[in-house]
Amino acid sequence: MYLQQFFIDGIGCLSYLVGCESYGVAAVIDPDRDVQKYLDAAAERGLKITHIIETHLHADHVSGNTDLADRTGADIYVHEAADAEFEVKLLQGGDTLTLGNLDLRIRHTPGHTPESITVLVADKTRTETAWMALTGDTLFVGDAGRPDLVGLEAARDLAGHMHDTLNNEYLTLPDGTLILPGHGAGSLCGKSIGSVRMTTLGFERGSNPALQPRTRDEYIDFAVSGLPEQPGNHKRIKAINRRGPRPLGAVKPRPLSTQQAINEFQRGAALLDTRTKAEYKQSHIPGATHLPFEEQLSNRVGHVLHPDALIVIQLSDPADYERLVYSLARVGFENVVGYLADSLATWEALGLPVTAGDVRDIEPGELRDLLARESERPLVVDVREAWEYASGHVPGAKLISLGELGRRVSELDPHQPVAVICASGSRSQSAAALLGQKGFETVYNILGGMYSWAGSGLPVERN
Repeated sequence: MYLQQFFIDGIGCLSYLVGCESYGVAAVIDPDRDVQKYLDAAAERGLKITHIIETHLHADHVSGNTDLADRTGADIYVHEAADAEFEVKLLQGGDTLTLGNLDLRIRHTPGHTPESITVLVADKTRTETAWMALTGDTLFVGDAGRPDLVGLEAARDLAGHMHDTLNNEYLTLPDGTLILPGHGAGSLCGKSIGSVRMTTLGFERGSNPALQPRTRDEYIDFAVSGLPEQPGNHKRIKAINRRGPRPLGAVKPRPLSTQQAINEFQRGAALLDTRTKAEYKQSHIPGATHLPFEEQLSNRVGHVLHPDALIVIQLSDPADYERLVYSLARVGFENVVGYLADSLATWEALGLPVTAGDVRDIEPGELRDLLARESERPLVVDVREAWEYASGHVPGAKLISLGELGRRVSELDPHQPVAVICASGSRSQSAAALLGQKGFETVYNILGGMYSWAGSGLPVERN
């Protein structure tokens, strides 16, 4: 038996290659959009990928299943409750897929979504007992899948199913069962997923809050409270995965001259500036959306750009282009037309405008001083979730969660200074980028967020 785990920083996605080396066959579970890594790993072990298994239709990232199927001829398997609209083979709880000496035993484990499955793996050369569980987004290290990504109206019902799944399926497994989840730290598919990327059922039984004894109603209340922000663009991502993602094929560099880029801007393309903050502050093209190319890019872009937009990328290093395209495609942004190959010096030499400066990062103490002024007093916009806001916020702050900011931006005056705050300063960066794109004249990003504000002994309002 061969097992390899793959991890995507930032969005925390985990996927797996499971194979039988004796028979030279393998399955990929929950494939990422960049499928070359599975092909390379399989070839290195002499394996042919014959099965592609989705534990559910994902809401936080677009699957690479159709790309992988195009390149391997493998069949795609999903549970029948997924209502998939493309060519797949349907699974039910109790089914077994055979990979040489391996049995992949399917359990229907609804809770995160109605169609969620768990794949129990048995290596029959050693024992008939399954000793490994590929849990998708049902059970994580230290957490369980959130129930609200199908829709808030279905959250309580799904939370009830999750209670049943955890108690009637997972807690019946042997303590030694290896738990291989679909996400690690960084994912928005749970509340507080652990940073270790595998665990055992026995360890989780004693330490995972989601597995502690509760009645069904108690679990529902536990599961729907304190949920983090929803992934940007999640409804569209779910729809893409339901109808079948468009295969990307090989990603090749597309350098654009200044004139070619201008032609794309005239067609309505957005400019996504992914250079470092220092480079952006020194000089940038007016109207550009600035999101540095880092781990959180995939999580943030859905809050600041429309997913159907044509995108021209500006980057620090053209060698990053392929990874950038995959970072965007993972969250449904597939219309990258290329990258600006000419320098800003060339842009400026042609008489085209550039500007300098940026959203200003300030410490909580500086915000306190600004709020004490009579003139140019900023409006504090808290972009956390409502439950976070209720637990404590800057006095007088206006709550607009990051996921709502794009459609509620008209509630704000672009001529009034705005100070954006979140829990730690991460979400506020995305919100500040959106406000900058919308032409707000003065935007402050509060470093360290509410953790730093409260930790500095500054006043906190609760309601």
